[in-house]
Amino acid sequence: MDILFNLIKDYFLKELETKDSKYRQNLSTLILDYLDKTEDGSFTLNVKGFNNTYQRMHTFKGAITESFEKFVNPFDMDNTDLNVLDICSGLGYNSAALIEEFSNKFNNSNNNDLNNPKLHIDMVEISPWILSVGLLIPSPIKSHEIIKKVIEDKLIENGVLSLNLEKGPIPENIYLKLFCEDVRVAIKKLPSNRYDGIFLDPFSPDLCPELFTVDFFIQLKRIIKDNGVLMTYTSSAPVRSGLIEAGFYVGEGPIFGKKTGGTIGSLSLSKIKNNLPENDERLIALSDLGIPLRDLNLDLSSDIILNNRKEERMSARSNYKISSAVKTPIFLGKDIGDEKLKRRVLKNLNQMNILSLSSKKAIFLVSPQNSDDNLNFISNSKDRIKKMAENLQELINISSKSVQEF
Repeated sequence: MDILFNLIKDYFLKELETKDSKYRQNLSTLILDYLDKTEDGSFTLNVKGFNNTYQRMHTFKGAITESFEKFVNPFDMDNTDLNVLDICSGLGYNSAALIEEFSNKFNNSNNNDLNNPKLHIDMVEISPWILSVGLLIPSPIKSHEIIKKVIEDKLIENGVLSLNLEKGPIPENIYLKLFCEDVRVAIKKLPSNRYDGIFLDPFSPDLCPELFTVDFFIQLKRIIKDNGVLMTYTSSAPVRSGLIEAGFYVGEGPIFGKKTGGTIGSLSLSKIKNNLPENDERLIALSDLGIPLRDLNLDLSSDIILNNRKEERMSARSNYKISSAVKTPIFLGKDIGDEKLKRRVLKNLNQMNILSLSSKKAIFLVSPQNSDDNLNFISNSKDRIKKMAENLQELINISSKSVQEF
């Protein structure tokens, strides 16, 4: 990726020096050798990630299709003006897909009662060079040409480019603002209770943990409307637990390109259509896997955030959280035919003074998930997870007082 970005810098500098459009035109062809073409024909970018492995920005099943499936489709658009925050807007696909859907729904409608709804999108991307790739790639849909114009204007404003080559007109009822800075800085300048939707699309929590912390989510809670919806592609346990700790209801998002769905968050339970899978709830509530990422002042490095969570997990394991090894909590109240696996699970449970899979303690821990238990059953993932975590803490308190199995 460094080679690609250096190539872009060189050609942009030549444009600045010569005011000749040929350099950008030639670059648009050259960069395709550094990109991956996905199954729907749209392009994506590989970046260096955790442990020197490379992460693709989008699923190989289709980059622009992913934007529709995981971000736009779960977002209910009504007849009112809409405000959306696109975090880590990258190549601009998510905002382009939203504009495309909005335009198809409202601009082409013959319904005079729509009162000319308006779409406001605030895009945030820290890297001018990733934005540059978004400017240079072939547009996968017509609305991406609008995004290209916004990117070009920002790069010219920042002194990276000099020529206005993008001519795509921006519709009168669509308003876009692009922030090229760390979103942890930008978010503090955004007004409270503003956004109907938030697209949270950083690289993975391993590569970009600073945008998946409880403390960052608390800022998202501040700026999202009470009935707003947050969409993200990841199903990561610490991300979901962090959203819950920040005050969001959570549910599973659409499945596309992976075996698991993304995550939907909202302050309104009515916006959550699908609960999290039962096993995911247990791992978040009861095991060290559910320890969230933290960044109290929104200023820590990725390495420090990840290391702090690692230390917190080690401290929690078998002390106030069940070990996540072999996904121990998912077996509570169930039979295990594999004797080797059963011994490992029971070893982890015994460390928490839970003597068997079918003990009263084991059943008590997961009772909020038991739909046959009218007294304890809870119907949504957020409150189930919180109650199971409370049940575990109650058992720990009982054990610390040397009270016998109840």
